[in-house]
Amino acid sequence: MPFENVYMICSRGMSNVGPNIKVFPQWKNIWKIAKITGAVLLGGCLFFTYEVISLSRAVTLNTQAVEQEKHKSYIYLDSIHFKDQDTLGVTYRIRKDLHRAAKRFVETSARILRRPFDRYLITLDADPHEFVLWLLLNKTQAADRATRLQAVQDLAESSQLQDYQYRTVAQACDQRTAVGFARTQGVDLRFFLPPPSLPEGHDNCSTEDQLRELLASLPQSDVDECVKYFTYLALRESSESIAAQRGGLWCFGGNGLPYTQSLSSVPSEKVETFCLQALVHHSKDSRHCDTIVAKRGLQLLQKIYQLRQDSLKIQRTIVRIIGNLAQCDSLHNAIVQSGWISLLAELLKSPHIIQASHAARALANLDRDAVQEKYQDGIYILHPQFRSSQKIKADVLFIHGLLGAAFKTWRQQDLDVVQNGKAAGEKEDYTDCWPKTWLAADCPNLRVLSVEYDTHLSDWRAKCPAENQRKSLAYRSQELLKKLKAAGVGDKPLVWVAHSMGGLLVKKMLLDAAKDPELQTLLNNTRGIIFYSVPHHGSFMAEYSVNVKYILFPSVEVKELIKGSPSLHELNENFLTVAKEKDLKILSFAETLPTNIGTMIKMNIVPVQSADLGYGDLIQVDVDHLNICKPQNKDSFLYKRSLQFIRDALASELSH
Repeated sequence: MPFENVYMICSRGMSNVGPNIKVFPQWKNIWKIAKITGAVLLGGCLFFTYEVISLSRAVTLNTQAVEQEKHKSYIYLDSIHFKDQDTLGVTYRIRKDLHRAAKRFVETSARILRRPFDRYLITLDADPHEFVLWLLLNKTQAADRATRLQAVQDLAESSQLQDYQYRTVAQACDQRTAVGFARTQGVDLRFFLPPPSLPEGHDNCSTEDQLRELLASLPQSDVDECVKYFTYLALRESSESIAAQRGGLWCFGGNGLPYTQSLSSVPSEKVETFCLQALVHHSKDSRHCDTIVAKRGLQLLQKIYQLRQDSLKIQRTIVRIIGNLAQCDSLHNAIVQSGWISLLAELLKSPHIIQASHAARALANLDRDAVQEKYQDGIYILHPQFRSSQKIKADVLFIHGLLGAAFKTWRQQDLDVVQNGKAAGEKEDYTDCWPKTWLAADCPNLRVLSVEYDTHLSDWRAKCPAENQRKSLAYRSQELLKKLKAAGVGDKPLVWVAHSMGGLLVKKMLLDAAKDPELQTLLNNTRGIIFYSVPHHGSFMAEYSVNVKYILFPSVEVKELIKGSPSLHELNENFLTVAKEKDLKILSFAETLPTNIGTMIKMNIVPVQSADLGYGDLIQVDVDHLNICKPQNKDSFLYKRSLQFIRDALASELSH
């Protein structure tokens, strides 16, 4: 019925009630209801018409998307165009007044009809939220960066949204906003669209076969020797697995499946691991990243990620690949469209520190709106892993030693006792990475980074034969300096924290930085270094390994640690010259207890004499080599003294 006709009917009905008409008392309630009903009809028509007009002006709907999404309870909103702020203010006030009038009518009706009034109705006023919702969504696409960042934060922190509103935001926001949501601490996962259904096709192909096809499609010439090696290894293992599935020794006649499976069959998870390791190395080369994406590698990786939910190792290897791909800005849209943001956002909330840190690295590389740095393979950001309004004033960089890792080296010391019925390492206050848990809480305005690189005692343990020539301090120094520069290390004041051989690597990097004009800021901004049992003058362990070289085949890094090595002496003397010239603050911890090496041998891996740099403070601690960098708890001397050193070294920066 046209709006004009409704208005005339309502008016005529009201005008027929004149002053000469007697209204009996029993009809008073009915008369009130009639007047209210007329007002409601009129107000409802006005309200409905107003809402339709205002919505049509504020939102542009994609009808094609509506047709495609009929089976869902929500639609896509392509764009929201608010005319101007003044109009919005007037619109908001009018709309709020109309909603307030409607609430009064509901309350009055409840009193007249003597029915209990549902208090939920009086609080159910989604419209102001709707208005704020669209306004914030509009601001997430503002030209001003600060406005965008604040709008994303405000929207992500909204706590009174309905399910349909979360779904609407998930579909209306652009990829930049979705990444911002993922990097907002405590964000509701309903802000993210679920990963799209995996594409059909290859139904008869196993994930192993698809991985093999993907690897075979990648360039094999003019690539790194280790890339060639891992690709060959993966394809070889895949071939063995396929041969086992097809009967193995079929060429000799008959079905050799049982025999072959008992001798040479390869578990599918192992084959996937080989293939994924090869993809890790391919994804480090930007020239191969486009091919991986073009060959639907993102969808394949997501499929394996979902299938291998019981394997943390496979999942973090996959996310490691995504983190490498995310370094290419041109691939961000493909990564977002393939549904990885929701998975990364969920993984960032994981209680497993390693898993969460891999996700944090991938999301930081995707977040070009808030993060300028790029985190290459092996560089992990422990804090802040989320967007933060806290200004980062300095960096603390952790570098592990021989056989160490970016996370396990810095875990809390494992106790050999059982406390309160819980095994050591399972207590509620236990942490798998004290720099992330303790240091980040005590110094929230620091960026905490951890470095990881492969090390081995023996060349037999090397993952790639070509790696043997890359294990020297000189090679590792140049490799890590490039990665640290990309991560922005050196742009702010810096404190290094190193364990064992990692300390030698720190000294070598600072000396190399002093010679490179592009890296001198790394040295100039270094405020201090903490050395945990660093063999400045060599290690007995290295000498022992070399003496049994026919068994261990000691690696390059072990040979460089031999006690009395001329290269170590030269490194130390050159570093002391620079440290004194730059007035660097140095704190060295030395172990005093022997370390168990297997079941038969105990030795002081780094004696006090070797841990003594000859400059700065030296503190001897009654722990062994492995636990010198693992505080027992947050109140232990090791942690408190380390925290005090970091604060003192960065006092001028942290005080502002």
